[in-house]
Amino acid sequence: MFFTDRRDAGRQLAARLKHLKGADVVVLGLPRGGVPVAAEVARALGAPLDVCLVRKLRVPFQPELGMGAIGEGGVRVINDEVVRAARVTPDELAQVEAREREALEARARHYRGGREPAPLTGRTVVVVDDGVATGSTARAACQIARARGAVRIVLAVPVAPHGWTARLGGDADELLCMHTPWTFYAIGQSYADFSQTDDDEVVACLEERLPRPVSTRRTPPGHAVP
Repeated sequence: MFFTDRRDAGRQLAARLKHLKGADVVVLGLPRGGVPVAAEVARALGAPLDVCLVRKLRVPFQPELGMGAIGEGGVRVINDEVVRAARVTPDELAQVEAREREALEARARHYRGGREPAPLTGRTVVVVDDGVATGSTARAACQIARARGAVRIVLAVPVAPHGWTARLGGDADELLCMHTPWTFYAIGQSYADFSQTDDDEVVACLEERLPRPVSTRRTPPGHAVP
């Protein structure tokens, strides 16, 4: 085990990203599990936190097998090799994508509570997840950030398989991973506590990084501020 839980992983990851503190940075966490990790990174960097919403596209008759992912802004990453091997028809792919697009939009409304997504134009974006397995979700997240105007993208994860960078292509400008075990079965093998992150925890993480309103209360002369 490398990490106690996702918060611990986030603190360890943040220590490797100190060079970004003070820059114009936005941290994007991938729901659900990546958001507690990202919250610790955002806190350490003094940066705003938002979600980067991605939905995996699963083979209809073999749901444990991913054939791609979609994200906000119409971004889609399709694994053509899996689609061909599984003999998924264009109509089947379109049906899966439409269903997942609807779920993605509903989740965006729930997580942000009506707030607009954090502006990314001209900024450095740190995309954070609790780990990388196949890389399709991470790739889609990076492409979403690029499409929304990010000038530099850093993909940061606590754990990934050995040789993971080959799966990401050129979608990120900088890749950071603390542990890349040769024997990799699942992301959860690196965590003592890898319990599921629920929607309420995602919302709480986002709200704790919202800017606090500045008090406009005036202090009468001769009175100290409590």
